[in-house]
Amino acid sequence: MKSVTRSLRMLEAVAQHQPVTVGELTKLFGLPKSTVQRTLVSLAEAGWLRANRKDTTRWEIGARVLAVRPAALQGSSLYAAAREPMVRLRDTVNETIHLCVADAPECTVVVDRVDCDHAVRTFHAIGDTSPLHATATGHAVLAHLPEADIDAIVARGLESYSDSTPTDPVELRAELRRVRKDGYAVNRNQYVPGVCAIAAPVLDGDGSPLAAVAVSLPDSRFSPDRLPELGRLVADTAAEITARRLG
Repeated sequence: MKSVTRSLRMLEAVAQHQPVTVGELTKLFGLPKSTVQRTLVSLAEAGWLRANRKDTTRWEIGARVLAVRPAALQGSSLYAAAREPMVRLRDTVNETIHLCVADAPECTVVVDRVDCDHAVRTFHAIGDTSPLHATATGHAVLAHLPEADIDAIVARGLESYSDSTPTDPVELRAELRRVRKDGYAVNRNQYVPGVCAIAAPVLDGDGSPLAAVAVSLPDSRFSPDRLPELGRLVADTAAEITARRLG
């Protein structure tokens, strides 16, 4: 049981300090480096941890945690508040609706989805992650984070995923100002080519971003003329989820 407790505490430490090195965890726990390394490898083999893509000497939370977290959210006030408004939004626009929460410093994770009935539609599995700077849900979250958090994300670098990904910090900050002004974010092929989305933030009681709800659709059905309408519908849905959760 002692080793199980140690593994769980190390998992929590990685989540708090990620991406983190073996040396940093060794100092934090006061354990031999070999013990820390062995624990990290065991957690990685089980899918709870993974090596950071940019620096493989550093560890971060793995996909297993991202898959379990949505299941845990199923009974939460967020899930309960969001489900009915998401279904109504799907019925109104007949496109796929996603609910995402921020997970780790640089990504969002899909925690719920309501599918449309189009033969051709977008699809993100529950537990899928996507970068904050390259998605509509990410921009909806980023626009309501403190400037210091945005600065930290920019400082880590804005990776390019397509020709449309905003990799210029000035461009990204300008877009976040627009999101705050208009109330919704737009992604057209910024992360996955051919996939578009319009998203709005679900806010906590203090105005911090708890999640984001999005209409997701193929680029073939994306029309700039519909943006004001879709943006209003998504923003209204997000506001309803916020009110239902806090009410």
